[in-house]
Amino acid sequence: MFLLPCSALALLLLTFLALESPPRRPSPSNPAFCRFQREFLLGYLPALAADWLQGPLLFQLLHSRGFLRSQIAALYSCGFASNVTFGLVSGAFVDRLGRKKSCVLSSGLCSISCLLQLSQDFLALAAGRVLAGLGTSLLFSAFESWYIHEHLERHDFPAEWIPSTFSRVALWNSGLAMAAGLVAELVAEGLALGPVAPFLVAVPFLALSGIFAGKNWDENYGKSRPCSKACGEGLRGLLSDPRALLLGLVQALVESILLIFAFLWTPVLEPHGIPLGIAFSGFMAASAVGSALFRRGVTGRLRLQPLQLLPSSVLLLALALLVLALPLYPPCDFLAVLLLQLSCGIYFPAMAFLRRRMERGGDAAGGARWLRLPLGLGVSLVLPALPGDPMGTRGVFGAVALAALVALGAAGGVLGTTRGDEGLKVGGEGLLEGDTGE
Repeated sequence: MFLLPCSALALLLLTFLALESPPRRPSPSNPAFCRFQREFLLGYLPALAADWLQGPLLFQLLHSRGFLRSQIAALYSCGFASNVTFGLVSGAFVDRLGRKKSCVLSSGLCSISCLLQLSQDFLALAAGRVLAGLGTSLLFSAFESWYIHEHLERHDFPAEWIPSTFSRVALWNSGLAMAAGLVAELVAEGLALGPVAPFLVAVPFLALSGIFAGKNWDENYGKSRPCSKACGEGLRGLLSDPRALLLGLVQALVESILLIFAFLWTPVLEPHGIPLGIAFSGFMAASAVGSALFRRGVTGRLRLQPLQLLPSSVLLLALALLVLALPLYPPCDFLAVLLLQLSCGIYFPAMAFLRRRMERGGDAAGGARWLRLPLGLGVSLVLPALPGDPMGTRGVFGAVALAALVALGAAGGVLGTTRGDEGLKVGGEGLLEGDTGE
């Protein structure tokens, strides 16, 4: 089964390169902006690389420590629970603490988490997963908030230049994700350093990110709001707009499904002898192809709308989960996972576009977090009780496929209730690059 993931990775890379078109707008050539953009990328990209390095071999690492599958699930649950719980207040926390400090804190928390993977003590590993959840939540809230404030407020650059930076981040992020799987496979299997090696490789990247941001970035703050007020605003926004409620339900259901998938993909593929690092790179390549298909569909001749592509992506997700629920020929499992990742590549930019366009001030994702919290915590509680036998795992995929169908119905509801809303459509100028990021 070594040839299948390698062939799939090569084919997906070629497909991505064929689909990926050059930017529709030339990048700004202002020397001060280019210097500022370079400083941001030098602080942000190492943190993203470190985050991806921790993904491919986590289950294998915990299994090598001799833990039972239920214990491994409990460790995953610690990370999931801390991430979704802190995510409810992370925006207000970052604004109050300071965005640069939050970026440095994210790197520090993730570094400690990686080093704790050297331990064989269950409580130490649980603490590591909690810190990883907190650090990841900061990673995806503090860095971009810091950049937007500096871009607009301190440097007074045009807002139209922001997409140039985030399109570069998206392209680099795709490349880093694909490379992370290959590096993990190389250090763990090729150099025979074991599954803990990718976590140790991530530490220098985290240190580089934290030190560079701490020394070279200026501090900035958001509006100082009590966490309770920020949470209340998100909840009121969710309840006052049926469209936001449906969209939040789609987001919460899909992300809960992906939490379960993040735990199950290794025990599904590893028995087939598929190298996990190369498989992970294939997943990321499939996701990149999905994102390229989204951009082509929206900006190409078809002029598809994100409102149309969101239900399509959820349908593909449901189909992939249904295939995983069936006891088919082993390569079908791997191909189904690739389809799932391709659907994610379409789903995330479509969701990001619609979430931003529905924003009515404040935190665009605040309302969705209220739905994400109970579902995420529910997944965290249920995960250790999931059956460990192959047929039981198939049954779990069947159950989450039904959840995906519920999400599909909610996505159809979003399409039906917003069909005539021109504010949720891509205009004649095409999709802004800033609306395509995850």
